[in-house]
Amino acid sequence: MLEAIHFQYFLGGLVSLLVITNPLSKLPLFVSLTQGMSEERRHQQANWAAIYAGIIMGVSLLGGNMLLAFFGISYGAMRISGSFVVAAIGYQMLFGGASPNKAPIVRRDKDDYAFFPIAMPGIAGPGTIAVVIGFSTEIAELADYLDIAIAIGWTLLAIVCTAIASWFVMRYSDLLTRRLGPSGTLVLGKLMGFLLICIGVQFIGSGIRTFMAGS
Repeated sequence: MLEAIHFQYFLGGLVSLLVITNPLSKLPLFVSLTQGMSEERRHQQANWAAIYAGIIMGVSLLGGNMLLAFFGISYGAMRISGSFVVAAIGYQMLFGGASPNKAPIVRRDKDDYAFFPIAMPGIAGPGTIAVVIGFSTEIAELADYLDIAIAIGWTLLAIVCTAIASWFVMRYSDLLTRRLGPSGTLVLGKLMGFLLICIGVQFIGSGIRTFMAGS
């Protein structure tokens, strides 16, 4: 039973992060920024972008609670505010056609886009960081230190899997772009938007329960 509870952190983290990052939505950004690069250079950009994104998410998970404590922000407040960010991104994806963690338009006057804007804010943007810190607050509320360590381990594994999924999409971007097409990418974005709204609502409920328990 305890192992199943721990595994939920991996499964929940993986689903939430894959939905918020939506690796397939990064195809146009990656293809446009790496256009004209050699195949070896494109592969390097994909490798480092995935590594940077994983590091950003890992630091947010491990350091999120310390940041909240420094600013005196409660777990409930973070969970509720983060849920609004996630739900707003989902609403934009579902009704406005926007993608999560939308990166700004960047002039192609350099040859290294791995960290900015592909990794941040492309993959690990505000929405992704809010989700990761939301999970860190839930983990911090566990009573036993061993449970906390195991939950962090499962969540870190979910982060690694998310970074690998993003790497796979960027690594095979040309093939995926041809197979999906504009219509397939749009439909997938709408579905991810709906799931994000559901995740946001879940975080709101969790945040309210935390507030009520602390009052």
